[in-house]
Amino acid sequence: MPRPAVNVAVRAARAAGAVILRYMNRVEGLAVEEKARNDYVSEVDRLAEAEIIRELRRAYPDHAILGEESGQIGKSDKVWIVDPLDGTHNYLRGFPHFCVSIGFRDHGDLVYGVIYDPLRDELFTASKGDGAFVNDRRMRVTKREGLQGALLVTGFPYRQREHIEPQLAMTRALLREAEDIRRTGSAALDLAYVAAGRLDGYFEIGLKPWDMAAGCLLVREAGGKFCDFTGADGMPASGNLVAGNHHVTAAIVKAIAPELTPTLR
Repeated sequence: MPRPAVNVAVRAARAAGAVILRYMNRVEGLAVEEKARNDYVSEVDRLAEAEIIRELRRAYPDHAILGEESGQIGKSDKVWIVDPLDGTHNYLRGFPHFCVSIGFRDHGDLVYGVIYDPLRDELFTASKGDGAFVNDRRMRVTKREGLQGALLVTGFPYRQREHIEPQLAMTRALLREAEDIRRTGSAALDLAYVAAGRLDGYFEIGLKPWDMAAGCLLVREAGGKFCDFTGADGMPASGNLVAGNHHVTAAIVKAIAPELTPTLR
């Protein structure tokens, strides 16, 4: 039985998903703003986030919200972490891979996570200690024991182009052992796929809290692990994230270690 807070987050995610689908065939007419180089926000991002905030504040008016578009709203040790449209670039180009991501942190501890793919109507949910589910089916990370035969996923640091060379070096190092690497354009959905056992492992430079909060909890509750590039457990303040089952995560950390620059350690 899902926790009440998860039900609230699911309602919020579905409301945002409805907005996303409503505008999907009208993207050429959307107002789009470049927040920073190669970092775009559309009016759909803002409308979807407004739906999420409305649902969350209706149920939990005393909780704080950290939204990708709205920033910090309120002050509390109980914080909802929201990405209304993870994969905006994909959405604006009609590339069918994006999602809504809502995580909840209580005194710094990840407690609830919801990721919703409105196109496939796939709902990924997790509560601390209760496991992780996709459309009510329990998820588990893969049982792969290392990089041999592993299917990995990553994202390129489009906001931090100074890290392109170490990214390519890490990719090259991992491809010496892994079967292949994907780059899909949605960190949250990538992490949900790792939790679901569709991918074996994940690594990326410079994520924001809203990119990874819900996905990290999904991975942990599906029996996996997440850490920074040095192997330090927890959601990294640096945003440099590795995730997968325990064996694959350790193997990724070991493989990329020689390629890390001082700023990535």
